[in-house]
Amino acid sequence: MPAIRTCKQCGQKNRVAANHLSDTGRCGACKTPLPPVDEPLQVDATLFDEIVSTSRVPILVDFWAEWCGPCHAAAPEVARTAKDMAGQALVLKVDTDKHQQLAARFNVRGIPNFAIFSAGKLVKQQAGVVGHDVMEGWLRSAAPAPTT
Repeated sequence: MPAIRTCKQCGQKNRVAANHLSDTGRCGACKTPLPPVDEPLQVDATLFDEIVSTSRVPILVDFWAEWCGPCHAAAPEVARTAKDMAGQALVLKVDTDKHQQLAARFNVRGIPNFAIFSAGKLVKQQAGVVGHDVMEGWLRSAAPAPTT
């Protein structure tokens, strides 16, 4: 199930495979470069599973809910992390009210709840508001070692 990215140059909607969300691509219509995703992606269980299982970069997942004040306080930090780590990591958002089974799968009991995935596996999970510097540190430590 591909994600839809809108070209900022011509407005064309482009389907981007989950395993290429951290890559620079090209718009199918105007051929303008489509930069890596630099904002949090709202995902459902199907897209979550596809991205986590195929991503070549670490992933930060923000489990949140609309009614949650601390979640809204964390949102700018999550967005900054997505922008700062574009091309090196992906940031996903899971609404725990809409996707209760997905939240239950990771035993999310308090929100905001952040999970880090690398190579398809959960490597860290923590509840509570943290700054973008902490989130970025988690992602950097979860990045696969460069091959030489």
